[in-house]
Amino acid sequence: MTQSIRWLQYEIADRMLQKLDIVKLQAKDILIIPDFPGVHTSFLRNRFPKASLHTAPELRMTAVEAYRYKASRMLDAVLSFFRFGSTVSLDSYRKTGKLDLPDNSIDLIFSDLFLQDLPDPKHFLKECWRVLREGGLLTFSYLGPDTGKELKSIDWPKEYFLKNLLSPWDMHDLGDALIGEGFSDPVMDMEFINLTYESDATALTDAKNLGLIQAPSNSATSSILPKLSDRLTLEVVYGHAWAIGKHLAKAQDHVAYIDLNQIQRKSGRDPA
Repeated sequence: MTQSIRWLQYEIADRMLQKLDIVKLQAKDILIIPDFPGVHTSFLRNRFPKASLHTAPELRMTAVEAYRYKASRMLDAVLSFFRFGSTVSLDSYRKTGKLDLPDNSIDLIFSDLFLQDLPDPKHFLKECWRVLREGGLLTFSYLGPDTGKELKSIDWPKEYFLKNLLSPWDMHDLGDALIGEGFSDPVMDMEFINLTYESDATALTDAKNLGLIQAPSNSATSSILPKLSDRLTLEVVYGHAWAIGKHLAKAQDHVAYIDLNQIQRKSGRDPA
């Protein structure tokens, strides 16, 4: 996402928070990935006043946004009574595939419009499973494969290239992947948001910022563009799932392995 599409992140974060408001969860450590100056931080801070907020700041922030982000982190340090959360590097995750967090260290992961930018969302789910504590919750949103479907019917000049989202998974694909990674009780839903435009230039700008099209940097070429649709569809997928039974036996190659911590010594005598 880019700063110019930040309004969409704000809107989807607000809808996610409404869904989260009815979830019963005691969270001591929360990961926000990606984090950007917006309503989600203050909401989570108020909802879980004793929690440490671990944040993965957006790589592309304006100077004003970066200042607001630092100010928010300073406030977190004051309000958390020295339970100040860590900063997780998105750049490091993209390079190494690892979140800079220990195993079983997070109770809630809040991820707004991130999965569609990952080439392998299943790996992200693995990392979420790793860092979540037993009984922890992953809640997320992302753009589904029908996003920008109107662009596919346009005869684009050779200077323009339509781009598929890195993660073309629909909500059924993601639901199956959650179960495959061991998550429990996944809940998925989807909605279409229709954007309408008064000018082709605005529609083209949003399509570029959403990562749906690669356009030449020379604006003079815009004169050769065909007429664009005055509507752009966004398929927004929402989901959440629980990390339950992390220490139960798992089968590998049809052989069940049991964690030694699950084996308890029997005390006392059996009744006669």
